[in-house]
Amino acid sequence: MVPMTSSTASTSDRGLFETRFSVGAAAIGAVAALLGIVFAWTGYNDSALPGIGMELSILTGLIGLLFAFGIALVAFVAALYMEPGFDE
Repeated sequence: MVPMTSSTASTSDRGLFETRFSVGAAAIGAVAALLGIVFAWTGYNDSALPGIGMELSILTGLIGLLFAFGIALVAFVAALYMEPGFDE
């Protein structure tokens, strides 16, 4: 049996909005998720992205949705599980 050290015995349960890093990562995740929904909706309607002008089909809209949701998932996992760095 491995003895517990003080660093492993006193892990703090940090929430999603406890540190600046967590807040930033959660904000990036939320923006990426909303961007994915915009990609999917634009692809579903076979229309062009506003401001860019690139026309999307349903397949490219779905690919954009999955890519943006992947980025959002990584950002939310980082916001939940990353330990604070130099700001602590």
